[in-house]
Amino acid sequence: MFKSDFRFVNKIFFFIALILFGLTIGTVGYMWIEEWRFLDALYMSVIATTTVGFGEIHQLSDAGRIFTICLIFLSFGTFAYAITSLTRYIIGGEYKFFVLEYRFNQSLKKMNNHVIICGYGRVGIQVAEDLNAQNIPVIVIEFSKEVLEKASNSANFLMIEGDASQDEIFSQAKIESARAVITCLPKDADNLYAVLACKELRKDIDVISRASNQHAVSKLKRAGANNVIMPDAIGGSHMASLISNPDIMEFMENIHAQSFEGVNIESISFSELPAEFQNKTIKQLEAKRLTGVTIIGYKSPEGEYIINPDWDIVVVKNSKLFVLGNPKQIDEFDKLFQLNRT
Repeated sequence: MFKSDFRFVNKIFFFIALILFGLTIGTVGYMWIEEWRFLDALYMSVIATTTVGFGEIHQLSDAGRIFTICLIFLSFGTFAYAITSLTRYIIGGEYKFFVLEYRFNQSLKKMNNHVIICGYGRVGIQVAEDLNAQNIPVIVIEFSKEVLEKASNSANFLMIEGDASQDEIFSQAKIESARAVITCLPKDADNLYAVLACKELRKDIDVISRASNQHAVSKLKRAGANNVIMPDAIGGSHMASLISNPDIMEFMENIHAQSFEGVNIESISFSELPAEFQNKTIKQLEAKRLTGVTIIGYKSPEGEYIINPDWDIVVVKNSKLFVLGNPKQIDEFDKLFQLNRT
């Protein structure tokens, strides 16, 4: 949202340089014209440039008086310009933008393992709020300056103004240390360009993209999107399910709502498990007996999902487990298997 160009600091240094330049001209001029020693010449230069009204420390020659007149006019213009500009920055409130810029840059330096969201429309807002509620760091990229200005006062995450189809904006959002990119732009073509741009910088980054048209799904996946979501189709299916299976949908919505107070469904990859728990069967893990959680799903290394897996399934490399439990049970599970969820 702000660019790190230190304009305010540069202005201050520019004003100081102008004042020092005037003092230097005055000091050298008095030393050359009047043949004064350095301290006398510097003192007279300060008196003349600040126009304090002190008298001459030595009698001036005609050339020295002409030089003093020129120096006073030069210094008066310099001081007037410096004071007016500084007053405008401070009283006019422009300095606040530089304070915000500094804070933004400091926060950006600390960002790590964050999610980059492209687009802050209806979908982008929901994604950002959900991730923020789960304490997952977020950086939002939005092209509209008006949207950013409206959101900046209430947002608890970083926002950058820019075009998500450009490589530079992803570099500014620190894609090199991000965990994932979510493109929520309203047009499928814009999402396609955004996917290509971020994959150009990091081929291994997980990308989730929005799609409005079924024909765009395959194109987005070919561009590198790991997952493509169609909000309209999901919304329609959800509404239909509320008619056919209302109790089940209400149960799932309660699980989703409670997840903001504590995780109720959690995935655990093979690499997250300590060595003594790897290559064990689900029965050997004894998760339910020890912590109360239930292992409700298993993802094989080939990407196959198994619901309610058998106890004799072995947790092998590149596989994942999905567990269900209340917040306390999940916490006990994490402690037992030494999982770090911070």
